[in-house]
Amino acid sequence: MNVSDFLTPHKRSQPVLTGSGRAGTFDKEAVDCPFVFKHLGLFYMMYVGYDGIGYQTGLATSENLLDWRPLGTILRRGEGNGWDSLNAAGTWILRENEMDGIPVLKKWDDKYWLVYHAYPGEGYESGPGRIGMAWTEDPSLLSWNRMPEPILIPEEGAPWEQGGLYKECLVERDGLFYLFYNAKNKTGTDHEWVEQTGAATSSDLVHWTRLESNPVLQVVPGTWQSKFVSDPCVLKYGDKWVMFYFGYDGVHAQEGIAFSEDLLTWVKHSEPIIQSGPEGSLDSINAHKPSVIFHEGILYHFYCACRPGRPDDTTTHFGNFRTIAVATSKLLA
Repeated sequence: MNVSDFLTPHKRSQPVLTGSGRAGTFDKEAVDCPFVFKHLGLFYMMYVGYDGIGYQTGLATSENLLDWRPLGTILRRGEGNGWDSLNAAGTWILRENEMDGIPVLKKWDDKYWLVYHAYPGEGYESGPGRIGMAWTEDPSLLSWNRMPEPILIPEEGAPWEQGGLYKECLVERDGLFYLFYNAKNKTGTDHEWVEQTGAATSSDLVHWTRLESNPVLQVVPGTWQSKFVSDPCVLKYGDKWVMFYFGYDGVHAQEGIAFSEDLLTWVKHSEPIIQSGPEGSLDSINAHKPSVIFHEGILYHFYCACRPGRPDDTTTHFGNFRTIAVATSKLLA
């Protein structure tokens, strides 16, 4: 497959979405993990906000993919079932698979389905994360019903995922669901762990079986993806599948891509397709956590951008300015 079909060299210099910076809001310190789709004639972005205590999940809308208006919080603290009442980071809603098609949601059992992860403690990614699902029949997508128990927990996984599970991607193919997720081998601080990507399958969205070939995406020592290969975004392109993801070497996170014919075996392109930027740019530290859609002949690659914080920044997240950015395949006006 020709990697040039997936390149988005034109970065917007300004973020498309930032945290509020206001006390008491779910996104006081940062926004993260964009998931962009089309619904009821508008573009929507589901995204995660961090307020210094934990993650919650919000929605924003746009008419042009560049100007975004926050709608509100959809997965809130204090809701849920105990295990997910402190954090709830929504990362994917079941959607049509085709990358070059209209990125609309699709229903199963007459419901929309959302996958998320939750951490047990207060703070940034505090404790081993678990994966859960929620559903709604509400076309506004503002009210969700969480399933009572997690669908995947690290304790039932292999050693490479014992530190926690997170950043999910849900795909349906011929009646079988594929859940891609990244996981770390241990908990810790300052990114001491190794983070890789695995997958599980299900026919009912409740009972899941991990692939024996996990992790399907593995780190490569001595390269730009030596510590993390994370945050899968899986889409269909023709008769093949593509996975956008990010690699991390302990210094910078950068976006990569892998290809598959069967959703099971993946071959990575050797170089990043979006690199971290130069000093002073929006993504000088990290360009990571992809959400990719095609619209009117242009590929839009949304991602989380991080640079060192400045005194006039609206938000600060552990000394960094963490926002949602976009790069496109063609230069926009």
